[in-house]
Amino acid sequence: MPLPLRRVVVSGPSMAPTLHADDVLLVRWRPGRITPAVGDVVVVDLPGGRPLSVKRVTAITPDGLRIEGDNPSGSTDSRDFGAVAVAAVRGRVLFRLWPRPGRLARCAQPPR
Repeated sequence: MPLPLRRVVVSGPSMAPTLHADDVLLVRWRPGRITPAVGDVVVVDLPGGRPLSVKRVTAITPDGLRIEGDNPSGSTDSRDFGAVAVAAVRGRVLFRLWPRPGRLARCAQPPR
């Protein structure tokens, strides 16, 4: 059985200043089987057929997860479309592999 790890490349400005376009991430990939916590950075299917996206979990509600980019002016997220289902989470970001290797800080609210 293969390890549930994938490399994901960030595109766009939605997670700045934490992540930038072309950052390479190591993701624990377990679609539909991740139970994220507030502050986790996750890869998620956005509603409306948008591509996979990297966002931070900012709240867990009865309706689902609130996910937000750390850059509010450059992010399409729960501020626009509301909560997403937990099943929409494809994986949890474990580390940034490149260009500045290391763990990502967990925080309850996106940095402003």
